[in-house]
Amino acid sequence: MSKNIYIVRHCQAEGQPPKSQLTEEGLKQAKELAVFFSHIPVDRIVSSPFLRAIQTVEPLSKESNINIEVDDRLAERTLSSVDLPDWMEKLEATYGDLDLKFEGGESSREAMDRIVSVVEEALESDAENIIIVTHGNIMSLLLKNYQESFGFEDWKNLRNPDVFLLKRGVVPFRLT
Repeated sequence: MSKNIYIVRHCQAEGQPPKSQLTEEGLKQAKELAVFFSHIPVDRIVSSPFLRAIQTVEPLSKESNINIEVDDRLAERTLSSVDLPDWMEKLEATYGDLDLKFEGGESSREAMDRIVSVVEEALESDAENIIIVTHGNIMSLLLKNYQESFGFEDWKNLRNPDVFLLKRGVVPFRLT
């Protein structure tokens, strides 16, 4: 049995808080994403609890009549609970030191372990085609887990939305 795990970064959103909605462009992108996946016999859809992630996959869920499973482990990584004016430099440092952790945040390794556990469970399930909807930073850490060279510059080049395909034993590759 072939397993296909489609990792989707949410569509364009109005902001970063958990309740941020998709923009008008993001809603259009979500419909286009449903068309993109229309030829694939999707078995499961798993999403971050953040509204923008759920809205990204709602058109596909309705078209395919597959319920969205919400998994808190797919929520975006918290870099810190305090304002970091130099957050971009701090984020970059966490790609070089996976255990670096800032006040009230989680390290890259902690976030990576969290999302990898979702993917590993999906690989062990009976479903063949699984869509997992998440966020840019945690998605980049998942990709880094399977392709060590994936780093900060690759994160900066992610798009909204973005789709990568994971297969056991194969380096992840971008589909969009």
